[in-house]
Amino acid sequence: MLDIIDDLNYRGLIKDYSNEESVKELLKTPQTIYCGFDPSASSMHIGNFVMISILMRLQRAGHRIIALVGGGTGMIGDPSGKSKERSFLTEENVKANTQSIKNQLSKFLDFSDPSKGIIVDNYDWLSQLSIIEYLRDVAKYFSVNYMLGKDIVAGRLESGISLTEFSYMTLQSYDFYSLFKKYGCRIQIGGGDQWGNLTAGLDYIKKIEGPDTKVECMTAHLITRSDGKKFGKSEEGAIYLDKKLVSPYKMYQFFYNQSDEDAIKYLKVFTFLTKEEIEKINKEHFEHLGQRIGQKALAYEVTKIVHGKDEADSAVKMSEALFSNNFKELNEEQIEELFSTMKVKIDNELTLEDLLIHVKAASSKREAREFIKNGAISINGEKSTDNLKLYSKNDALFGKYIIVKRGKKNYYLADLG
Repeated sequence: MLDIIDDLNYRGLIKDYSNEESVKELLKTPQTIYCGFDPSASSMHIGNFVMISILMRLQRAGHRIIALVGGGTGMIGDPSGKSKERSFLTEENVKANTQSIKNQLSKFLDFSDPSKGIIVDNYDWLSQLSIIEYLRDVAKYFSVNYMLGKDIVAGRLESGISLTEFSYMTLQSYDFYSLFKKYGCRIQIGGGDQWGNLTAGLDYIKKIEGPDTKVECMTAHLITRSDGKKFGKSEEGAIYLDKKLVSPYKMYQFFYNQSDEDAIKYLKVFTFLTKEEIEKINKEHFEHLGQRIGQKALAYEVTKIVHGKDEADSAVKMSEALFSNNFKELNEEQIEELFSTMKVKIDNELTLEDLLIHVKAASSKREAREFIKNGAISINGEKSTDNLKLYSKNDALFGKYIIVKRGKKNYYLADLG
């Protein structure tokens, strides 16, 4: 059985330790460990899931975890990784987002027993902190020179940073101190871009409690896409954990379409397969390139973890239907999911060539006849070569859907409902 730190290192999850040996020593006995989550949106994304998965691994290893939702700091904005000031969210929006994030975290982490895990909102204590208390008990311990030396601040000096976002580091440090005092929390984890905030928290606690106080932190690598961009909500095509924003099938397809190298890398990062299972998949994958063994395992496992086995099985079924051109086993919802962006409403029965024109599979009757003659057209998974054949509700799946395929990858959906 892998030691938890050995497992995290094998998976390539940890970027920096404040002191690796000290962290290992602490983790030999049950510890309380926390990670913060930003409620600047109503849903977390797959990048956040890296941190959730680390908390899950730590909890399963017997440690108590604290998931902190930043209902207080979310009113201010974290300057990390940003080139300009964030727009303020209303208090109402932050509260709604905070509750939504709490609900999502509760899907993955066990909060049923406080000895295993708790979820907190820093608004509960930051909102009670007066400006005088803040200046005397928190800000007093942070020199401006010290803060300017942190990358999260230094990176913003040219474009400008307000006192509001400049103070974010001090409030996150106060969070760590508050959890240390109330719950005995000795380890904080965060993304790689949080290193400055995390180490500031250590320094703050040690200034108050003494330099020998056993507190540590570690950061996770920011997981990047093949184009070098990180997985985040501000990036185009963000993979949100809320299936109303990104469906399980789209999540499945996102991971299915990863490169061979990234598929194995992400199996380590995002799944709970064992080292032995991952190494077996890795071996089979590269022995049979083209079968996408790693991508299939990755897509299925991540979708199953985030959305459940039924949704993962459905995503596989939909993917296989596209590959085999066999749609008769799909239900209405699956057809809608696959082809909703290509759907065209049809009111009357049409000949095949007119149908192709209506769904924009062909631009003219001459072009439609050419496609049909060349055997490039299939209807609901079956080749169709009669350009004058009439199609109506009687030919439609569920009495409403006609799936038109032109060539290998061009799909269109006629809705006769």
